Amino acid sequence: MGILWFILIFISLTGHGDAHGPDSCNHKGGLCRVGNCASGEYLARYCFEPIILCCKSLSPTTAKS
Repeated sequence: MGILWFILIFISLTGHGDAHGPDSCNHKGGLCRVGNCASGEYLARYCFEPIILCCKSLSPTTAKS
């Protein structure tokens, strides 16, 4: 019964609001985090709204030659 509730909550989170999922977040240079973004990051969108955030770095990464 407990696993059924977990599955229902997961499905509810994936279909709620502006949730794009982890693939979309990672593809655009972000990381999915639970709770809060780390220092030096900002909330770009949600992986699974409202709990799992898609955070991106404040400073752009530079490629070295």
